[in-house]
Amino acid sequence: MPEAHHPPWPGLGDDSREPDAGRLADWRWRLNRLRCMGAAEIGHRLWRRLAIAAEQHGWFGSGVAGPVPAPDLAQRGVHWLVPPRGQAPAPYITAAERILAGRFDIFALRGINLGSPPRWNRDCKTGIEAPLVFGKHLDYRNPALVGDIKYLWEPNRHLHLVPLAQAYALTGRPAYGQAIRRHVESWLEECPPGLGPNWSSALEAGLRLISWSLAWQLIGGLASPLFQGEGGREFRRRWLESVYRHQRFIAGFFSRHSSANNHLMGEAAGLFVAALTWPHWPASRRWQRRARAILEREILRQNAPDGVNREQAVAYQHFELDLLLVVLRTAAAAGEPVSKAYRERLEAMLDYLAAIMDGGGNLPMFGDSDDGVVARLAQGEGEGKGFCPYRSLLASGALLFRRADFKAKAGPLDDKTRWLFSREGRIGVDAAYADLPESHDGGAARRTFPEGGYYILGCAFDSAEEIRLVADAGPLGYLAIAAHGHADALSFTLSVGGREFLIDPGTYAYHTQGAWRAYFRGTAAHNTLRVDGLDQSVSGGNFMWLRHARGRCLEFRQTPHQDYFAGWHDGYLRLADPVAHTRRIGLDKFTRRIVIEDVLEMAGEHEVELFFHAAEACAVTAEPGGYALSRDGQTIHLSLPQAPAGRQAEITCLRGSHAPIAGWVSRRFDVKQPTATLRWKARLTGLTVLRSEIRM
Repeated sequence: MPEAHHPPWPGLGDDSREPDAGRLADWRWRLNRLRCMGAAEIGHRLWRRLAIAAEQHGWFGSGVAGPVPAPDLAQRGVHWLVPPRGQAPAPYITAAERILAGRFDIFALRGINLGSPPRWNRDCKTGIEAPLVFGKHLDYRNPALVGDIKYLWEPNRHLHLVPLAQAYALTGRPAYGQAIRRHVESWLEECPPGLGPNWSSALEAGLRLISWSLAWQLIGGLASPLFQGEGGREFRRRWLESVYRHQRFIAGFFSRHSSANNHLMGEAAGLFVAALTWPHWPASRRWQRRARAILEREILRQNAPDGVNREQAVAYQHFELDLLLVVLRTAAAAGEPVSKAYRERLEAMLDYLAAIMDGGGNLPMFGDSDDGVVARLAQGEGEGKGFCPYRSLLASGALLFRRADFKAKAGPLDDKTRWLFSREGRIGVDAAYADLPESHDGGAARRTFPEGGYYILGCAFDSAEEIRLVADAGPLGYLAIAAHGHADALSFTLSVGGREFLIDPGTYAYHTQGAWRAYFRGTAAHNTLRVDGLDQSVSGGNFMWLRHARGRCLEFRQTPHQDYFAGWHDGYLRLADPVAHTRRIGLDKFTRRIVIEDVLEMAGEHEVELFFHAAEACAVTAEPGGYALSRDGQTIHLSLPQAPAGRQAEITCLRGSHAPIAGWVSRRFDVKQPTATLRWKARLTGLTVLRSEIRM
């Protein structure tokens, strides 16, 4: 999703090197990366480096660019994606016509003209054309060489082929089918096997295969009119040949060790879906079994029993659920349903999303996000309502598990779920969804997620009087580098009446803009406490943490009158004069008052900062002792701590600040806007208790 896993490095490689930071910084990164590896991983990477060199020179086999066996077209693939009954074609026609005109939305670039088809090796943000060198050696993190690799890769996932195929399936208009053919043929011409940026990441290949599978099904599979005539048959031959090469590429380039996060899931999902969509080669069954085994294993490894994705990033929870749902539907269509353990873990993941979603459908933006999706099946929703991917996931969960509470959270059935379940049952997906029971008990959902480290305090859930506070006492992230975790221990978010007031500001940047990447993943960008201007965890690169702050919940209680949370982390025990941070949060449900106590244990003097990040819709005004945050007719009052005797506190409201970077929120990748960040700062010593209060 965010970064592929083997950049060029004589001997070793991974997905965390900062781009073009100079020779010294480059070697510093390499040293940091080695510190995060065990002996087995170092051995694996050295062996893989030798294997890549052998493939490049054709020493021990043909590799990705070698001959492809003739397909056995008598072997029929799965076909589960069909237009839902009564599906209105208008939004799909609009989306398809936009693509025909060459208009795309790529992160911050909205409606950019990429052409139809685009230039596949060109970064549309910088205009830089990546070279067609051996893909596994391409330095895709060097912006002078490839530009911003995120912008280059995104159109190459071929997500846009799906709306073209949807419009074709709904209308039968040849122009949409011909556009698919034109785009695929041009991609095959411009991206020779094994060469260039589109053959440098197994994850990107896996996601492209999923897009191809969905489009392939909607155009009619092997018997599609697009494959009629001599030219059509040649197009089909070349497309199938590339499908095989993609599968061979992934099977020999899986993410391993500390890179085996969501990348491995995406790679395995792409290989699994492709092997069942195109089971035309002897290797297909072997690839399908291998990919299935990885998926069945990794869903349990990468997602805790309580349902929290171990990357500690809500967006990656969504990404993996997207993958898991497509895999589930494909496996069911093949008559080889996923295991009970797979389904149970998927349901637990949805339980977590339902618990942290407030009554307005908002979720905290914990951890990294790059807006990655597996398939864009919804091309616009009616009645002026925007598509919400998290509500859509819950709608899918409601159908899968007959969960009335998921249905209540999801609201009306969305088009993505309609397409995913279009072949489910004889009565149609809309009728099946309507047949689910209704639930209005928002207080029945789980509130504790001990493995993930999230705890929900609140009352009057999913009503106009709702208070929902999500406290974080979880791990930093997944595996040795915790690539997508943020230094946010003991932070929290707060919604009132389904409206966000105190937020996690998001991500904004990945490979480029290093200062912004450091800010948004750092401690100062979260509603928590920072000591001596240092992050709680120690960074070693854009996607690497050298030292992980360990958080844990000390106590959590819920009663009809009060919720109480206490947590602790060890991030600042590394200092020469160690500082222990404990946070206690109490909610009085009758008076609608939240008290936050930050307890610091230290011997010497330290600079201590408290941060509170307001949602961008809030008007923030100073008042005696603190600030009022107002939006949509609702106001909360935040009282900040009194400085201890003999100490002076500095209180600042920062909005859109560049020095220091503060007062920003990022709702989409590479897009940011000003908001208000309240900062309380003082120099403190000894045992100290800082008391903040929120009144509603």
